[in-house]
Amino acid sequence: MDETIYSNLSQYIVIEILKQSIREIAADEALISSGLIDSFNLVDLALYVEDNYSVHIDDTELNADTFDTLDQLVSLIQERIL
Repeated sequence: MDETIYSNLSQYIVIEILKQSIREIAADEALISSGLIDSFNLVDLALYVEDNYSVHIDDTELNADTFDTLDQLVSLIQERIL
């Protein structure tokens, strides 16, 4: 896993979505299925990924199967930027 991408995504989620400064998110922590982020936050996260990594996220991918952990998200980004 790319630590830079992981760190950037983690910081965005913690600061912009969760509005917390001390929280840490594990790479395998469930984001959607645990209720940590909701569907509105998921769209914000997808837009952040598209804007910052120039990858396209299809609406059908905004679900727990492809977007539930930072591991999954980093893998998706890496597949599309290579």
